[in-house]
Amino acid sequence: MSKVISKSEFKPRALEFLRQVQQTGEAIVITDRGRPVARIEPYSEGDDTVAQLRGLVLRYDDPLEPVGEEDWEVLP
Repeated sequence: MSKVISKSEFKPRALEFLRQVQQTGEAIVITDRGRPVARIEPYSEGDDTVAQLRGLVLRYDDPLEPVGEEDWEVLP
């Protein structure tokens, strides 16, 4: 479970919270008016999100080209 703090609480004690994340390994969620805006979590050398996504996206030669109706599977 992540610890949740407001950004006004985080700002003056940022270094303290960063050290806490480093020592405990527990993530901290920073909120602005009750809505989550950032998450601070320990850095992991082996965490390569891009490698996990590799091969999942189709290749588009011209991403700005309009898509025809026959290309959409969900259209009736």
